[in-house]
Amino acid sequence: MLEDNLVIGSKQSKEKQQQPRLTKEELVAAYRTMLLTRVLDQKAIALHNQGKIGSYTSSAGHEAIHVGSVYGLSPNDYIFPYYRDQGVLLARGVKPEQILNRYFGNASDEMKGRDLPNLYSFKERRLFSNAAPISSNLQVSVGFAIAAKMKRKDIVTIAYFGDGATSSGEFHVALNFAGVYKAPCIFVCENNQYAISVPVKRQTASKTISIKARAYGITGETIDGNDFFTVQTAVASARERASKGLGATLIECITYRYSPHSSADDWKKYRTSDEVEEWKKKDPIIRFKNQLLEMQILTEKSEKEIFDSVQEQVNSAAKSTEDIPPPSENSLITDVYAEVPWNLKEEEEGAAHYE
Repeated sequence: MLEDNLVIGSKQSKEKQQQPRLTKEELVAAYRTMLLTRVLDQKAIALHNQGKIGSYTSSAGHEAIHVGSVYGLSPNDYIFPYYRDQGVLLARGVKPEQILNRYFGNASDEMKGRDLPNLYSFKERRLFSNAAPISSNLQVSVGFAIAAKMKRKDIVTIAYFGDGATSSGEFHVALNFAGVYKAPCIFVCENNQYAISVPVKRQTASKTISIKARAYGITGETIDGNDFFTVQTAVASARERASKGLGATLIECITYRYSPHSSADDWKKYRTSDEVEEWKKKDPIIRFKNQLLEMQILTEKSEKEIFDSVQEQVNSAAKSTEDIPPPSENSLITDVYAEVPWNLKEEEEGAAHYE
């Protein structure tokens, strides 16, 4: 019988933190990416408040989950993100300029502004296209994993979602298929305590979300999602199990979002400022910084240099992308058809006549 592996604050977790499987350079890079995620998030909020970009979903508080999980994967693995996963993109090598182009929907945006800003897709980084319906990425990730298994490819898929998604039918369908076919996939639940305004206690009566894995015959564990080392180790272990043919893993990462659900939300209507401030004492970036300082991987001086570098990078990226013009109107045709139909050619010529 499968057992839930709750490792929050455990001795096992602390030992893993003291003996990371990453190099000093990798740990510094991981810290920089977490900081970059937070600074880019703050810049995006400012751009939204200035009316320069549309609806935005903040990632503040999720950085350890995003970056730690990617550092537990192989470069060959495919990622199925959801709308709050800016840090996942950055950890996979997507540049801030590419993300900002998406938010602006400008001519340099690979999607030409034809999708919601936070429905990411970067094929070259093996980041699969996201869709708006909740949990829709989970079933696709399972199917992709099964296909890779059939082709004997050493590929594991990882799909991200919030706690509210576990109340959807798609979540249960995905876990059921993953269990039946021993799919080499990882499910990461970013349990930030609220599905928009609905608290976890109104989502489920089970003790944890990860315990639901037992019903589908897969491994489940609940971990501290604010600790980089715990997340990285859990995902690396899940990937190893999946690669060996031992099936899928559901990892519930306990965290908290500091921001509203989105820029269209007012969080003060359903939670208190005291609650938010209490969770900020567990900030994942501050914790990771203190761990690296204690391990003598960072110094106060080097941390300050990283912070200044990240601020300059984000400001420069925003400046370079803000003035890029929107996509051309004829791209609505030329980017859709391999060979433009005669009737659309006539319409395009007619439109040009009246310009």
